Amino acid sequence: MSAKFDLESLKKRMDGAIASVKQEFAGLRAGRASVNLLDPVMVEAYGATQPLNQLASVSVLDSRMLAVQIWDKSVVGAVDKAIRVAGLGLNPVMDGTTLRIPIPPLNEERRKELAKLAGKYAEEAKVAIRNVRRDGMDALKKAEKDGEMSEDEMKSLSEKVQQATDQYVKKVDEALKSKEEEIMQV
Repeated sequence: MSAKFDLESLKKRMDGAIASVKQEFAGLRAGRASVNLLDPVMVEAYGATQPLNQLASVSVLDSRMLAVQIWDKSVVGAVDKAIRVAGLGLNPVMDGTTLRIPIPPLNEERRKELAKLAGKYAEEAKVAIRNVRRDGMDALKKAEKDGEMSEDEMKSLSEKVQQATDQYVKKVDEALKSKEEEIMQV
């Protein structure tokens, strides 16, 4: 086995693609309150754009209500505005330094849009996994060409890289199926 080829490092990169798609999925609203729902919200405060989680804590009050506890009352208006313009379809209700955010139920059209977006995220993750596979295959071909491994070793490792790729693509498909079921659940 070649000293230069490391299947585990390829698997770690593929794990990164899985983690990334799961994080993207967490930001998709499935009609239930989730603290991850506000992850994409960026707030103009203190002369810079900052993630919401650096200005407030987000908690789930119940399945249809979020609470955003803002630490500095001078940025309450900015946080409120950022949530409204984030394209999430949310309308916060101010209560001092706390914003209460009712989560409206999703209509059928919005559910389909979200399912399509989840599919897009999954496809991006699969492309990332295939790119890792390509890098691995290129490294194997180069190692064989440079005489660092035999053709048999190269073929054996190529099969392992392909098996890992298939395994990770299947994980993405399973995560997508689960997310689509969650989104379409009424």
